[in-house]
Amino acid sequence: MNLNSIVNMVVRSLLRRLVSRGVAAGVDIAARRSRAKGAARSSGAGEAEQAKAGRETARRARQAMRLVRRIGRF
Repeated sequence: MNLNSIVNMVVRSLLRRLVSRGVAAGVDIAARRSRAKGAARSSGAGEAEQAKAGRETARRARQAMRLVRRIGRF
């Protein structure tokens, strides 16, 4: 393995992490923005449950993405 391939491997790894964090941050910002609009319209106990379910779904989606990445390496 030459130096060029090692550098490429490290750069790809770092870039993948940065892009992943950027996408996650963008999704969080969009979720906060829509949550703020929803709170202005109405607030209630149902929204809290829906927000919790949304967070749980997002957690499962991140977990599934990690699993797909692991499987894709083989």
